[in-house]
This record gives sequence, C-alpha cells and structure tokens, in this order.
Amino acid sequence: MTKSPLLSWADCAPRLVAVAAGRAAADLVIKGGTLVNVQSREVLPGWQVAIAEGRFAYVGPDASHCIGPQTEVVEATGQFLIPGLCDGHMHIESGMLTPAEFAAAVIPHGTTTMFTDPHEIANVLGLRGVRMMHDEALLQPINIFTQMPSCAPSAPGLETTGFEIGPDDVAEAMRWPGIIGLGEMMNYPGVINGSQQMLEEIAATMRAGKVVGGHYASPDRGIAFHAYVAGGPSDDHEGTRESDAIDRVRQGMRSMLRLGSAWYDIESQITAITEKGLDPRNFILCTDDCHSGTLVHEGHMNRAVRHAIACGCDPLIAIQMATINTATHFGLERELGSIAPGRRADVILTSDLRALPVERVIARGVTVAEAGRLTAVCPHYNWPDDARATVRMGRAKTAEDFAIAAPVGAVQVKARLIGVVENQAPTRALTADLAVTDGKVEAQGDIAQIALVERHRATGQVFTAFVSGFGYKGRMAIASTVAHDSHHMIVVGTDRDQMALAANRLAEVGGGVTLWRDGQELALVELPIAGLMSDSPAREVADKAQALVAAMAECGCTLNNAYMQHSLLALVVIPELRISDKGLIDVTRFAVTDLFVNEA
Repeated sequence: MTKSPLLSWADCAPRLVAVAAGRAAADLVIKGGTLVNVQSREVLPGWQVAIAEGRFAYVGPDASHCIGPQTEVVEATGQFLIPGLCDGHMHIESGMLTPAEFAAAVIPHGTTTMFTDPHEIANVLGLRGVRMMHDEALLQPINIFTQMPSCAPSAPGLETTGFEIGPDDVAEAMRWPGIIGLGEMMNYPGVINGSQQMLEEIAATMRAGKVVGGHYASPDRGIAFHAYVAGGPSDDHEGTRESDAIDRVRQGMRSMLRLGSAWYDIESQITAITEKGLDPRNFILCTDDCHSGTLVHEGHMNRAVRHAIACGCDPLIAIQMATINTATHFGLERELGSIAPGRRADVILTSDLRALPVERVIARGVTVAEAGRLTAVCPHYNWPDDARATVRMGRAKTAEDFAIAAPVGAVQVKARLIGVVENQAPTRALTADLAVTDGKVEAQGDIAQIALVERHRATGQVFTAFVSGFGYKGRMAIASTVAHDSHHMIVVGTDRDQMALAANRLAEVGGGVTLWRDGQELALVELPIAGLMSDSPAREVADKAQALVAAMAECGCTLNNAYMQHSLLALVVIPELRISDKGLIDVTRFAVTDLFVNEA
C-alpha cells in the first residue's frame, strides 16, 4: 500500500533545471499539440512540455533539447494540452464509493485533483473515520486533499450524530499531511451568533495557515451574511442565483458554482461573468455531490466544464475555473492547476475545447488513463470490521412503527409537508389537509410518509412526517442509510408495511439503499462501509444505482436524480423544512416545529 513519494519542487529543482537547460533528458515530452495556458488565458500552437520527476521542467516552443534515448515522447498532433481538472468542493461518499474507487471512476474523465470534505463519514465514525478516508486518499495516483469536517453535528441541538467533531479534533487534523483546510462551515447560525466552538475551529484552521470552507444557505444578505463572512469562511457553493454569486465575490469570497448529480447551479449564476462581467478568477467550478451513475455514464469535472461552456462561458475561462482558480484559492498555484515549470505534471490531451473529449490523462508525469480506460492502480485501504457494522437500529421494525397518530378525536388534520424541489438542495415548507382513519393520519395523492430511523445507538426511535414531490404510486417504500448529514436511516413510502420491510433489509445488509413494492425488493445498493460507501468497482455500484433509479421511476417518480433529493431530506442546515431524530425542523428558524398546524 505504499508508493514512491512525489518530490517537492525544491527537492527536484536541480533535475528540472538540468532538463530545461538540455543537460539532462526528460522522462516524458509531449509535442505537436496546442498548449492552453491558464496563467495568461492563451492558446499557444506548437508549444511543447518536458516532464521530469513528476513535474513540468520545460514549457515552450521546442522541447527537442530535453529528449534523450530513454525519454518517452507523446505525439499530440491535433490535440490541446490543458491542465488536469480540479474539483474545488466535493464529498467522495456521495459517489457511494471509497476514495480509491472514486478516483478510479473520475481519472478517465480528466480529474487529477480533488478537495474533498468527508463530513459524511465523520458523522458516523468521527475523527477516526476521517483519518481512514484521508489515508486512502493519500495512496491514490492523483491529488486528493482532505478538508477536515467542521460540523458534526451540522446543527447542534437539532440532530444527533454517531460522533461529534470539536476544536481539538480540528487542531489535531491540521497536523496531518493531506489536510488542506476546514470543510464547509454549515453551522452558519453558530458563526453569526459567536459560537465559541465554531470560532475555535475556524481559528485553529487559520493559525495553521489553511483555508476555511463556507456554506451559507440562507437567502438573507443583510447583517447576518456580513457577520458570517467576517468569521473567516473563504468560499461558498450554496448559491443558486446570479445575485448569490455576486454578493459572495464582492465580500472577498470565492463563489463555487456546482454541477452535481442533482444540483444544477451553474447556469443560474454564470451570468455574473458572461453578462455582468465580473472577474472570473474569483469563480470556481465544483460538483459537491455526484453519485456513481453520473460518474460512470456522464463524467465529473469535464461534465461541469462542458456545462459552463454550454451556458455561454468562454472555454478558456471555464477551464480556468476548474484548474488555476481552484489551485490559487487553496494556496497551491505554485504546485498545480497550470502547465508551467515546477508544477505537478497533471495534463489532459483533448481534441476539442468545447466538447472536451478526454483522450489521455497524465498525472504526476505518468499516463493514468487513455481513451476512457484507466491505466493506473488505485490502492485500497484495509477498512476494519467495525467500519462495516454501523447500522444499529434496535429491534426489527413493524408497520406500526411508521404510523402517524392523529390528535384525539380528529377526522382531518392540516399537516406540514417537506416539499421536494427538483435539481436543487432547498426544500419548501408546505401544508395539506389529510384524512384520518382509525386514529391514524393517511398520506394521499402525491404525498408520501417519511420516517427517520435512528441507526447509530440502537435507540429504536422512529420519527415520522410527510413529504411531497416524488410522485410515488402504489404500495412502495425506499430506505437509505445515506441521510445527510447525520446519516440515520430515511424511509419514504406510501405503505407502512413496505416501509418496515425496507428498513429491516438495510439492517440486514449493513447499509445502503433499497426499494420495495408489494412485498418484493425491486432494487438494492449495498453500502457496507459506514452505511455510506462500497469498495466495489464504480461500474458495479453504478449499475445497481441505475437499477434503483429505474425502480423509482417504475413506482412513479420522474424527478431528475431523485435519490439525491431523498438523501438530503434530513439536511437540517438548508431551508426550509427537514426531518431529524429530534422531529420536524423548520430551517428558516432553526427550531423544531409541530407536524400539525394548530389553526385555533
């Protein structure tokens, strides 16, 4: 599980100088192509690069003086050379994959650097889980930098996690070799109100000279927003409108525009550049959450760059937003993000700057993918048994556990509903009049029941509410142990018997996602590691995930990537209404609210 370390620029500078001067031969030379220089935003026909020690030694019009008998020469006629793509903010666990398998999935798409926040596993396994993710990340043939999770729980007092993260954990992690900063500071009310814990975490990160990630999901751009920025977060990916992007960069933040499996936030914000003319160097592309099906069938950061271009962005600017802008933000512009001397030799060969087909991927001077095929080895961490036994929900569940009792004597109630919004993370707080049968409130029409099943401490607790927008029909239920951010178990269904079957199935297999209809399991994605990830190959997981999507559609759900919406129904830091192990959460007030509306 060891690999040769990449030498620092300082340690290999004598060799780089010798190669650039022609006194020593390069390991690899790429010639015949057209260089995309993201430093100057130029396209330079005929420029060549020479690579040694996994870094660029020479970048210029003619590298023939760098070629020796043992030098590998790559002919790039008809191709552009662009830097390897960087994902500025993402969660590996959202791909349902371990770091090794996630890397294996995205390398053929040209991703050579990721800045990842493993706060999903932090909620389940604490600091130890973060360390395991960090250690597997460092084994990979590409650059995976870890942001230490900041908020477990994401909203203290409104959810219960398997483990909690505090300032001492953050200070310890800042000493680890692969930690690049603090993960998204989701507890923005805590920062705004001067929470000692949140401010201590930020301070520990700043004192280590590292970057504080942001997450401000409120539409309020008044005093609260200014207070949050003053706390230290330096970027934000939660924008959904042009004004969101503009407001952030005006305050000195980097605006991260995301295209995930279900988050389509680039088109609505890219106009800050294309129409308003803001400086594009303060904008970064990211994915945030991409599931395995998207990675295998559609792509990763190459998909985000193509989408930005399709939305009217100049191709060179879009490439900057996925390379040098990201590197600069994290203080790594002298290390990666461009094709320039001394930087890590991460480069993509493509024949079209708009369609962006990824024809060859070179990382640290080694070809790691060619023609869409992975050619590198992505080593696995030896995950311990207790990381594979995290679903503890107590006794087996029955249909009665999912019943919602009506107020005594009621024949109809006005209930609060979580309203799903397609392709966006926020939900809507809705209400509906629902019938009561035998003392139990019944879902009807587009409305389904939702339940959060506690699964960290085997308390046996089940919290129930209603959700609309999925369009489910018939007797069905879908359950998942991926339930951002506390990652209990979320069950959504139209039939309580099916809800019990689905929940019990996940306890049996150790976590994942399952869908049941009329007593039969239609789809299952096993996620045995922390109930979040699989260490199976990405294509196998993607095939099962695709079967899940098909089963959801068979049950009436036509939303784009509806599973991502399902997995966020407990995310109590994004408005408006969510469910947690504390009950129904009004995220506009950060308070528990009643399921039934009292109209008295």
